Amino acid sequence: MEMPWEKLDVVTYSWQKVLGGEGAHGVLILSPRAVERLESYTPPNRPLPKIFRMVKKGKVDRAIFSGSTINTPSMIAVEDYIDALAWADSVGGVDGLIKISEDNLNVLEKFVEENSDWIGFLAKDKETRSSTSVCLTLELSAAKIKKFAALLDTEGVAYDIGGYRDAPPSIRIWCGSTVETSDIEKLTPWLKWAYEEVSAMEE
Repeated sequence: MEMPWEKLDVVTYSWQKVLGGEGAHGVLILSPRAVERLESYTPPNRPLPKIFRMVKKGKVDRAIFSGSTINTPSMIAVEDYIDALAWADSVGGVDGLIKISEDNLNVLEKFVEENSDWIGFLAKDKETRSSTSVCLTLELSAAKIKKFAALLDTEGVAYDIGGYRDAPPSIRIWCGSTVETSDIEKLTPWLKWAYEEVSAMEE
């Protein structure tokens, strides 16, 4: 996503999401204002786990941003992420990654437009629609949506496609840049097939 960096003081993200890295790892990006805040604000005296200590002798401990580790991370995970970043660079960097994700969303937008009698976007307003985790509603009961997701799983077509637990009954399709647009195109006929199969089932 394009980020309004001039407005952001602290940005965090995990490796396992967009570039498919290992879990339990993340990135922290601090703006100059965030660094200034860390160096000028003294929080109430309370114990702070070592892994969260970012200030040393009143200054941001820059060593932790240049390779010094508090705990020992998996070097295989680090190498895997470096490899993922090299791949990202090979497809055009941030702009290339954004284009892949937007192309994936475009495939689903066209599909939904052609099948709007039974499928729609959970985010009705296009301006608030994600191009990565795309959530769709179906003209099916919650129970049948579960059957829909299970059917696609059984066929080896899509895994973990059910909507988030606290979301309205829906499905979600990962359209991030690690997914090839041709695979999203191959998925859409299966969505229609699964809908027709489940529609004919009894509750």
